[in-house]
Formats: sequence, C-alpha cells, structure tokens
Amino acid sequence: MTNISITSYSAICNLGSNINEILKNALEGNSGCFTKDDTKIKGKSFFFGEVKTSLPEISQEDYNTRTNRLLLHCCEQIKPELHRIIEKYGKDRIGVVIGTTDTGVEEFEKSKNIKHTEISNPAEFLHKHLELESYYCGVSTACTSGTKAFSTAVNLLQNGVCDAVIAGSTDGLSKTPIFGFHSLEVLSFDISNPFSKNRDGINIGEGAALFILEKDTKNGFKILAIGETSDAYHSATPAPEGIEASRAIEQALEKANLKPEDIDYINMHGTGTVSNDIMEANAIYRIFKDKTPCSTTKSLTGHCLGASAGVETAICLAVMDKNLNPEGYLPPHVFDGQYDEQLPLIRLVKKHSTDRETHGSIKNVMCNSFGFGGSNAVIIIGR
Repeated sequence: MTNISITSYSAICNLGSNINEILKNALEGNSGCFTKDDTKIKGKSFFFGEVKTSLPEISQEDYNTRTNRLLLHCCEQIKPELHRIIEKYGKDRIGVVIGTTDTGVEEFEKSKNIKHTEISNPAEFLHKHLELESYYCGVSTACTSGTKAFSTAVNLLQNGVCDAVIAGSTDGLSKTPIFGFHSLEVLSFDISNPFSKNRDGINIGEGAALFILEKDTKNGFKILAIGETSDAYHSATPAPEGIEASRAIEQALEKANLKPEDIDYINMHGTGTVSNDIMEANAIYRIFKDKTPCSTTKSLTGHCLGASAGVETAICLAVMDKNLNPEGYLPPHVFDGQYDEQLPLIRLVKKHSTDRETHGSIKNVMCNSFGFGGSNAVIIIGR
C-alpha cells in the first residue's frame, strides 16, 4: 500500500469540458455525445468521441498540438492547486509524467516539425509552461499509458526524486490510429456494444486528464496499489484466457492488502472488440465471479487511446467523491442488453444503481487498462 494521494484532478472528453459534466453524463449513461463523421475515412461513416469544447491556443510552435491544448485545458482547471504545490515544494521538486500515444503526429503531417512526433512533447510542454525545474518524461505503452504514468509518478515520489508529481494522459483524434484500427477491422459502424453477443468493435475518442500526486498527506484519494504484467502473446490481440490480466489484478489486490470483496466498483477496459471482452470477462470472473459491480465507460466516451486510463480514473475518482456524487450512483454499463452467453457472467451495473447495493459506500475502486503488446495495468484507488 502506497503513501501517495491524488489531491486534485481534472479531465475533458466528449462527455464534458470538466469532471462535473463528465460525471453527470456518465452516471446517466448518455451515449448521445458521439459525433458521426464520414470525412476521416473516405466513403465510410463512423462515430467518434470528439471534444467540441473550445480549447486554449498555444503560442510556441513546437508545442501547438491538439494533445497539448487538451492538456492545457485540464491544467487551467486546477490552476490554484498547481500554484499551491509550486509554492509549497518549489519548482525544482515537482515532476511531470504524461502518457500519450499520438502526441502531435496529426500536426506533423503538415508542419514537418519533428518535435510534434516526440512522445515526451506533452510532458515537456507542461514542464515549460509551469516553469518547473525537475524531472519530466512521456510514457507510451498503448492503452495502458495513463496508468503507467501513475506508476512512474509513484516511483518518483517513493524514491525521493520529487515531492509532488503532475501526472496525466492526453490524446487527440488523429488519422493514424483511425486508419490503423480500421485496417484491423475493429472500428464499429455503430456505437460500441461491449460484452454483447452483437459487439463488433470500438469507437475512437479523444480527451485528457491531469492529476496532482503528493505523499504523506491525509487529503485527496489514496493510490492503494498498481498491478502491472505483460502477456507477450500478440502485438494487437490479448491472450483470450486473461491469465496475465488476472495476475495484474491479483498483484494490485495483494499490494493494497485487499480482498476481491473489498472492491466496490470496477471500471473495465471494455473496448467492445470480440477479443478484448473475452479476455477481460475471463480475467474478472476468475477473481470476482459475479459479485462486484462492473461497467465500461468506453460506450460513452469512445476509446481515448493513450488518454483512456486517465479519463476513466478521473471518472472513478468522481464516483467516490460524495460532493460530486451524493447519491452514490455507479456508471451504468451501456450496451444492447444482449450479453454474450459464451462469456462467463460478470455483474454489469444497471442504470441508477448505487453504492448501497454493494457494500454501503464506495471506498475502493479499480480501473483496468489493457493495451497492445500485452501490456496490462490495474490501479486501485481508495477514499
């Protein structure tokens, strides 16, 4: 169990420009925030989780990318808290760790500015924007990037490299992953339908989330543990049995000194592809059976790629926050209701389900992330 807490956080995605809007739409199971677009792939129309909010501009050409503008939007939402930690710890004791997969590849097509392709670009931008003087880095491990950013941040704090870390993840819509997922034949022509017998793929989204991590404080939400494993199975397909995904969950539970029944809610990776849902259902059932409430929010936000774990962790934090969620509702699992009977039965959250139907209050939540290359990462956060 770590001594690290998340003391402030912010997020943006298609569900809203701040965590209040995002949570409201997530708890309502609002799948109407997608944009149907037939311009990205010629002759074909797909749904995208596109951010419609006006984003701040960035004057420095090296950093003027959509991923960074999404990140800057999140930065401005928690500006007072950022000023607080700079004053408390000093600019030379605050690190920056940002997960991403696309960085500025979309802009690079026109700009030819090599800085736009660097995975460290968002972290470097935030480091310079806040005039910090300590460690910064980018993290890119496919769809686990956001959770891996937490893992790196925790290591920096526990090893005394930093006294506080600004961690997060960001990705903007980009043709490169859109074409890539289309070539894999996993883009759905409809809204994602995870764990349904009729599921046929993902929607791609975009977004960002930002978190302030501090150690030895009673404030905020505690990062209880992070579990990390690797399949080494296939570059783009998870191992169907979900053995290593289960090990990541077990590892996190063991580090947090928790039992499966201590987890009140699981935000699943839940992409809606045939192979991912087989793997994740097997992994969850192996440990939790059908006892723990689960849902995926990707049928609301789309798959935000490198930003997905960050956005979903922010939703988990908001779910635990009594000020934002006084009724204790859990995000419902939105699909067509036709569960794939070939999958082991897990407990999917229904609309307007509350914490009172679990253990009396939402104390511990788990957020799953599983990425290409067999990268598995699980984070447990407690109130």
